[in-house]
Amino acid sequence: MRGGFGIREPDVPAGGSVSGGTRSPRLFDEVRRVLRTKHYSLRTEHVYLGWIRRFIEVNGRRHPRSMGAEEVETFLTSLAVEGQVAASTQNQALSALLFLYKEVLRIELPWMEGVTRAKRPRRLPTVLSRSEVQDLLVQLDGRPWLLCSLLYGTGLRLMECLRLRVKDVDFQRNEITVRNGKGGKDRRTVLPKALVEPLLREVERARALHAADLQEGLGAVHLPHALARKYPNAEREFGWQYVFPSPRRSVDPRDNVERRHHFDDGTLSRALKSACTRAGIVKPVSAHTLRHSFATHMIEAGYDIRTVQELLGHKDVATTQIYTHVLNRGAGGVVSPLDR
Repeated sequence: MRGGFGIREPDVPAGGSVSGGTRSPRLFDEVRRVLRTKHYSLRTEHVYLGWIRRFIEVNGRRHPRSMGAEEVETFLTSLAVEGQVAASTQNQALSALLFLYKEVLRIELPWMEGVTRAKRPRRLPTVLSRSEVQDLLVQLDGRPWLLCSLLYGTGLRLMECLRLRVKDVDFQRNEITVRNGKGGKDRRTVLPKALVEPLLREVERARALHAADLQEGLGAVHLPHALARKYPNAEREFGWQYVFPSPRRSVDPRDNVERRHHFDDGTLSRALKSACTRAGIVKPVSAHTLRHSFATHMIEAGYDIRTVQELLGHKDVATTQIYTHVLNRGAGGVVSPLDR
């Protein structure tokens, strides 16, 4: 059996033993079960399984139950010292292993004070100027253009945009409701008037796809948590469908049901990279760069930082304040004496 990272999973019983001639559930199957029970996303599932798999491989395929804090400390330290990974990568690996021991194996690890921590550099976000944004958007068309325009015009995160449901776009009030955003919070942000017409066309396109799926006896969409059980008809209602559905249906690995997922983020990333090349933009640009640009340009336009904080969904205003350091008035917002 292969996992999401293309590496064969060690054939390890979850309990580390075989009793009565019947094998215990495989460790990775049990990790998946617990992750899905706790409603972790498929992306988090793939990442956690990848780190657990790597931890087991590095330690000679020993069962994690036979290891402990010492092996975890050594593994995390090697990531920082030998692998020279970013602090966020090391923290991700730590989270995966803590989940394995606490939630799956029911083993509490003592606090690991001997871990060499990766340094967390203070970096400023990459921001495009208004002219660079326009040059970029000119190089796009179709769905990639609409998605990138929406990311820049609303400040949405990439997956918030791709997972947008029809019912959460209010064309009358010109606003978008983000459900279960980062930190499990809901929020509202602005819907640019310039995108109302193209977004309405996209909704009608989604309606046609959904109608075709229903005619084939399908048309169900994945619902978060237990909503599918609480509202058994909701998964086939149009309001719950994705605004940007995938052109093809696929089998959901969580329950093996054929559904229509949302538009692929990899397709958008490739289109964005190609557009940057054609536009002659040499800055490193990702979908998140458009969110950074939205925040910076909103503050430049004179909007209160608390308003921008709410639109972005930041828990702490200090996170939003970083954009005050990348305004187009020079470093720190000062004017060079050469320009006076």
